[in-house]
Amino acid sequence: MAISSRVKKVTTHTLQEMKSSGEKITMLTSYDYSLARLVDAAGIDVILVGDSASNVMAGNETTVPITLDHMIYHAQCVVNGVDRALVVVDMPFGTYQGDSKTALDSAIRIMKESGGHAVKLEGGSEIVESVKRIQQAGIPVMGHLGLTPQSIYKFGTYSVRAKGQDEAAKLLEDAKILEEAGCFSIVFEKIPAELAKKVSESLTIPTIGIGAGADCDGQVLVLHDMLGITKDFSPRFLRRYADLGETIDGAVKQYIEDVRSKEFPNDDEAY
Repeated sequence: MAISSRVKKVTTHTLQEMKSSGEKITMLTSYDYSLARLVDAAGIDVILVGDSASNVMAGNETTVPITLDHMIYHAQCVVNGVDRALVVVDMPFGTYQGDSKTALDSAIRIMKESGGHAVKLEGGSEIVESVKRIQQAGIPVMGHLGLTPQSIYKFGTYSVRAKGQDEAAKLLEDAKILEEAGCFSIVFEKIPAELAKKVSESLTIPTIGIGAGADCDGQVLVLHDMLGITKDFSPRFLRRYADLGETIDGAVKQYIEDVRSKEFPNDDEAY
């Protein structure tokens, strides 16, 4: 979608200014043109083309199966619907963990083929060389610490991370490493609120929380979860702002009834 001259585009610099001024950053996921257009028009700051598409769009149990081609496709759709928001694209499992050259090649494909504005990687010191190489090529990188869903088979559970002293210390160290490597922001997922507050205050770059308390510099939710489209996922941190699942169910049932009773289409709806 062409950028209107009247629309002030959100950039990584905008997010830094928001942290400095104490203005909270808003972020939601999107995976397609129609919903991205609505979310952008509503005024969201950041749209994450999340690898959660593996779950909510494809029905997979985890985020692991989604491919680079899939992510590029979803990102293309989202970018076409956005005028204002910063579009961040998740790099899927297997596209950056092996070596920094593969990571750079993957990031370049995302940027060139989707038109996205930044990429997001999960992990800390283990993937810092990939972060550095991507960032040094001029591609903005968002980090992701705490619960990292691509590593679910390692963790074995989606429970809160960094509750112990050692893991909390590593998270703080990893956050500093990512900041020094050039990340413009970091997502904290399912970590204690007190820890998220401490780390957020220690960093100069913005932090985005999901299940990490109110003291991060911004918040993110999965769009389909907060709209009530998905029903089988109800973590403590999720607030449902609508119940579109019920609305859609009612609309479809009414359509079926109207067609079978020959009430639809009526004379005004025919040519």
